[in-house]
Amino acid sequence: MEEEEAAPAISNPIQDPTLQKKHQSMLDRLSTRHQTRLENSVTTKSKSSLESTSSFISRFSHLKNSIDSQLTTTTTDPTHLKSLIASISPSISALEKLVAENSYYLPSYEVRSSLKTISDLKQNLENLNSKKKFSFKNKSTTKKESPITEAPKSDAVSRPKNSIIRVDSPGFRDRENQLLVENLAGLDTREFTLSNLDSCEVRLIGTCSAVFVNKLRNCRVYVGPVKGSILIDEVEECVFVMASHQIRIHRAKRSDFYLRVRSRPIIEDIGDVRFAPYCLEYQGIEEDLKKASLEEETGNWCNVDDFKWLRAVQSPNWSVLPQDQRTGSVKLSTF
Repeated sequence: MEEEEAAPAISNPIQDPTLQKKHQSMLDRLSTRHQTRLENSVTTKSKSSLESTSSFISRFSHLKNSIDSQLTTTTTDPTHLKSLIASISPSISALEKLVAENSYYLPSYEVRSSLKTISDLKQNLENLNSKKKFSFKNKSTTKKESPITEAPKSDAVSRPKNSIIRVDSPGFRDRENQLLVENLAGLDTREFTLSNLDSCEVRLIGTCSAVFVNKLRNCRVYVGPVKGSILIDEVEECVFVMASHQIRIHRAKRSDFYLRVRSRPIIEDIGDVRFAPYCLEYQGIEEDLKKASLEEETGNWCNVDDFKWLRAVQSPNWSVLPQDQRTGSVKLSTF
């Protein structure tokens, strides 16, 4: 019987030196192409960020220069002053909104510089407002037939220089041991003030443009979505549940903040404050969140920027509220 012819040997492509070399060359080309794409992507993103920052600075400077021009207008006519102040105030609010809407990509130093500029503009506006009041007072003295009535003393607020309080805005002031409830419907473009409250519970349902908080002690404050900024100054042993594009907290002690915020919360001169995610519920809040462009949870509630702590390690002035110590979902009834 004839022996069967042996099958021809088949070379293993992995072991074939020629194919192995071609295979490696192909992998090298693909790797180089992928790396080039990554580098181009990073360069594009970096360029886009720089262009966005440049565009912001240009817009911010244009608005600031316009406000500066109005603030330096020389006039002693009370009517003109009143008109001037009425024009400047919304311009400063627009500047605040511009920072809030763009702060998520801006460098930290740019945000700080912008906020400092806005603070200075507000102080200059306050000085101009004082000038207006002085002019009215003089006019009242010389023309007794048309006196100017001052605001009731119950609305007057004793406050330090650079205070964030707006005495002419809607709000709750000088209250103690009360439940304070307000439907913000119709205040979408208005500010709301909470000032000099002790042992109160505040419920603000709906949306408004900004909220100013000053001198609160042992209070619980629940606030619906805010389209612009929330500014808090001098609070102690309070609980705040708030949603806003920008939140700045100054001089707070032993307080908890449940937040939803587009940009990083900013704190200054504070101690023993804790942060947790927003937990407010009421009928219609989803529509209000969408109206205020806050329907998305950014996670910034715990990305706190302490302006008085410049080291790379965690600031000792704030902490994340432990899960087992957080309040549950806060449900408010509408009215």
